[in-house]
Amino acid sequence: MKRHLLKSLEKWKGSPTRKPLVLRGARQVGKTTLIHAFGKSYKQYIYLNLEKEAHNDYFEKYSTVQSIVDALFLKLELENDYENTLLFIDEIQENPKVIALLRYFYEDLPALHVVSAGSLLEFALNQVKSFPVGRVQFLYLHPLNFKEFLDAMNKANALKALDQIPMSPTAYATLLEYFHLYAIIGGMPEVVNQYLTEKSFTNLIEVYEGIWGAYRNDVKKYAKNQLEEKVIFHLMTAASLFLDERITFQNFGNSSYKSREVGEAFRTLDEARIIQLIYPTTDFEFPIKSDLNKKPRMQFLDTGLVNYSLKIQSELIGLKDFSDAFKGKLIPHLLTQELISLNETSFHKPHFWVREKTQSSAEVDLVVSYKSWVIPIEIKSGKEGKLRSLHQFMDQCPHTFAIRIYGGELNIVQTKTPKGKVFELLNLPYFLGTKIVEYIEWFVENRAGINT
Repeated sequence: MKRHLLKSLEKWKGSPTRKPLVLRGARQVGKTTLIHAFGKSYKQYIYLNLEKEAHNDYFEKYSTVQSIVDALFLKLELENDYENTLLFIDEIQENPKVIALLRYFYEDLPALHVVSAGSLLEFALNQVKSFPVGRVQFLYLHPLNFKEFLDAMNKANALKALDQIPMSPTAYATLLEYFHLYAIIGGMPEVVNQYLTEKSFTNLIEVYEGIWGAYRNDVKKYAKNQLEEKVIFHLMTAASLFLDERITFQNFGNSSYKSREVGEAFRTLDEARIIQLIYPTTDFEFPIKSDLNKKPRMQFLDTGLVNYSLKIQSELIGLKDFSDAFKGKLIPHLLTQELISLNETSFHKPHFWVREKTQSSAEVDLVVSYKSWVIPIEIKSGKEGKLRSLHQFMDQCPHTFAIRIYGGELNIVQTKTPKGKVFELLNLPYFLGTKIVEYIEWFVENRAGINT
């Protein structure tokens, strides 16, 4: 399964300022599989899994990275060729002191290519007393996005059509069909592989349950105490019912848990990348800042897991427009997932915009910065005139560009707010989530000068 992060790995491989690489991401998003595939591009590839005692022993028996590498090369009958060797240290969280050792690979053996990864790595990083700041690089892996899904399906023509900006109208029906399939099963690699192997939904339930079960089993590893363990279990059970809703921590999900207890449990799940908290902004200009005093929305790791949790997959099969699926919540969640997937070198969450006043509150689904502007993105079906929150945003922002994501075809219309401000509205099909940033540039640069 070809992942787009391979391009970033190849760039890292050829960089003259290369540092040891830490691959981060939630459990079961394909980190190990990705590096195994990347390792094929090297003359020599060493794989260490620190869950295996024999592999961990190298770091316990030898005190320097030079002696560790010497022992590995001797044992594995390898040539002394660091520049053409990749050392992959998997499950590095099992021995946090190895994380600290990464700086010495950088300082003492810079020619050797070193990658590390691990499950629940975010928690292990917090345990490292002397983290090698400035001595390592990070890359982030997410579930497959729609582009990667098309790649996995070997739909080269569809992928080419998706990358064409603006897209051809003739590609709309085909891309919509493939996106609906993606929206139903999600982007977890094991699930996608199972579906592509059998071309059936029948056995996917077991795969979803296996993934979700692994996450539940992990709770004991990262919960700080028994109370937090209970709260996390509750959140994982109840949270999907509040998909794309702003939440209150106090008594979340009809529980008796206090705000502090729920907040800490959510932050733990956020670190594990299973359920993330997306906070709003009130900004109209760059930089966009999160307002942590306002209620957040929840974002699950993968929409396919949400569909499984809600038992709605069978209802989605055959739908021609997903805009109103699960009360209109499915597409906004998936679009946010798509935007998150674009962040490979840093972990950045999208924002939504709010204005909270007694008689004129408003909420725009997503906002994305372009140069010094904040571009609003409303995810709605229906006519342009019903975009009340978007109109309130446009009345106050210093530009005339807005985007609506919906189930229809690509087009641009000139419209105006009830207060009379004329603006340009780009209507994008919801399967273009991974292309939003590129469409914003195309849209603004091609329409600049019109009503600005």
